[in-house]
Amino acid sequence: MEQVLQFLSYILLVVAALIPIANPFSTAPMFLSLTQDFSKQERQKAVNLATLYMFLLLSVFLIFGVQLLAFFGIELTSLRIAGGLIIGYLGFRMLFPAPISMPGGLTQQTTANDIAFMPLAMPSMSGPGAISVVIAMAARINTAETLQDELYGYIVVIAGIAVAALICWIVLSAATKVVKFMGVNGIIAMTKVMGFFLISIGVDMVVNTIRSFF
Repeated sequence: MEQVLQFLSYILLVVAALIPIANPFSTAPMFLSLTQDFSKQERQKAVNLATLYMFLLLSVFLIFGVQLLAFFGIELTSLRIAGGLIIGYLGFRMLFPAPISMPGGLTQQTTANDIAFMPLAMPSMSGPGAISVVIAMAARINTAETLQDELYGYIVVIAGIAVAALICWIVLSAATKVVKFMGVNGIIAMTKVMGFFLISIGVDMVVNTIRSFF
């Protein structure tokens, strides 16, 4: 029982790191605007594809991200600092957003396939910040002493990515109700809170990386 609770707590940590970055609550209004001319079935298809792409994209970077770093000769410490700066910047933008105009409705020829990957999956829910986080997690997993511990780490993070994608699926599937319930001010408040957490996560990544030099 204790091992199960520990496993779930690790998954929760992964979800807690990804959800503020994915921020499906701020994606919901954009999603409704992009799909305002879609049928109910087409809108749900867009949600299904976007969250599937999110899961696949982050999982691929989790598994192959460290190899990509090695291929381009990028040090892990550089990635952690860059990731921390990106996450902090995203959080700052969420705390102090610039005025934006929502995109208008799409033409009837546009389908769920056209918006599922971009802009919904990338960069809205699995952009540079989320990718940096999962690659940093992968790098930490690769320091495991045994193959069993390494596999355990990958299973935990992939499960966390799946839960985060599921949360995004739930929010976007109920986007109309979410936006109506929270209202514009509620979504702005939620975005600012998540922005604050992102800044904290970013600063923590940078500080801990710098400490590792001493």
